[in-house]
Amino acid sequence: MSVFHSYKLEGYFDEMLEKGQQPRGHCKPFHEKLTDISPEELQTRYELAQSDFLRQGITFTVYSDNEGTERTMPFDFVPKIIPPDEWQELERGLIQRFDALNAFLDDVYHEQNILKDGVIPRDLIVNCQHFFEQVAGIDLPRRQHIFMAGIDLIRDDQGEYRVLEDNLRNPSGLSYVFQNRYVMRKVYPEFFNEYSVQSLEQQFSYLHSAMASLAPSQNPTIVLLTPGVHNSAYYDHSFIAQRTGIELVEGKDLVVRERQVFMKTARGLKKVDVIYRRIDDEFLDPLEFREDSLLGVPGLIDVYRAGNVSILNGIGNGVADDKAIYHFVPDMIRYYLNEEPLVKNVDTYLLRYQDQLDYVLDHISELVVKHTSESGGYNMLIGPHASKEEIEAYKKQILKNPSEYIAQPTIKLSRLPAFKDDRFAACHVDLRVFIFGGEKTHVFPGGLTRVALKEGSLVVNSSQGGGAKDTWVLEENPLEV
Repeated sequence: MSVFHSYKLEGYFDEMLEKGQQPRGHCKPFHEKLTDISPEELQTRYELAQSDFLRQGITFTVYSDNEGTERTMPFDFVPKIIPPDEWQELERGLIQRFDALNAFLDDVYHEQNILKDGVIPRDLIVNCQHFFEQVAGIDLPRRQHIFMAGIDLIRDDQGEYRVLEDNLRNPSGLSYVFQNRYVMRKVYPEFFNEYSVQSLEQQFSYLHSAMASLAPSQNPTIVLLTPGVHNSAYYDHSFIAQRTGIELVEGKDLVVRERQVFMKTARGLKKVDVIYRRIDDEFLDPLEFREDSLLGVPGLIDVYRAGNVSILNGIGNGVADDKAIYHFVPDMIRYYLNEEPLVKNVDTYLLRYQDQLDYVLDHISELVVKHTSESGGYNMLIGPHASKEEIEAYKKQILKNPSEYIAQPTIKLSRLPAFKDDRFAACHVDLRVFIFGGEKTHVFPGGLTRVALKEGSLVVNSSQGGGAKDTWVLEENPLEV
């Protein structure tokens, strides 16, 4: 019996298969190789891949569990395969979006022309919890507020890419992209004989160069500031630091002296020029933000103001990836670049407006509703999957402060095969693409394909039990097969 015997295509865009379960053109060599492998061998290799992740200590914390358990990232070996022409279009659209968001951040912390011209309501900015007056007017190297973005993409039922979310503060998951590729090559090497896939080998060089290009001085000392080993993304932090050759430090390892930041070493204090921080804004400096923070460095913001240290990503970036501001990103592109968006948003209702609130409350069972300050799949309602009791409770929550919520149509997320219980099931996926800003904007080839491993689930976040796939961007001149 075929491992695809119960696979269902109806109602969704499938990224690998078309009607009649025929593979799409760019997926045909992979599909042929896949169907040549017996179910028993597929199961053996699947288990080998999971154990390889466990041996390498590739973990994250699922806080939705009662115990907040640490888990390995579930890995599925059917990759998302992107043909070169499709990737080139995406790349152009993502660079456009990245540049507009960076221009918005520089504007909103300086002249605020976009507010003066009425493109975005001023109160949305000043009332945003991620907008920090403390860093207004600071001139950053290259005016670059975004060092790394993680932009989440989905494909709708027509196969069109849309941006679901912009992550401009501390996007996580880059390490998983490399480990997905490593495990894929180790466990399924024959698949790579059929394709010419863009390599990931040079990406850490790009990453390091981007960090160095944003330093306030030549030959910079660069560190990665982590909250510590108990943070859910600590593996990500340690992996990036190791692969880029920078020091991994905690707040207690840094000290401010005479408007400079220093790292404590066995040989004494060493000046630090660039801090790639994986700590939220509020915890960076107890003298400026949360007084109870033990994670940050007292006096750090004063050094930042003086231009003596670069902090990546920029402080206050959260005002640009706020879920309510997301609605206005197409307007930013038109305003700053005088261009039409190349990659569209998902249609979004702002519940701060009475007519949109009324519509959402009347149609909530058809919509996805999200709190503007939450992420990771938390504090959201998926109307079609919610009970009447859950919907009524969420309505009451919305009415306490409607401006804190947005709503979107329930998108029929595209699907890919995932191996489950000796067979393939159609599971929903999205794609997080990483973009680096420095001397020039660089798009990482591929990204983190996340998969909802619970059949029928639309939630792909690892924090909610989702898994990951390798992502292949095909070279323009593929190998002959």
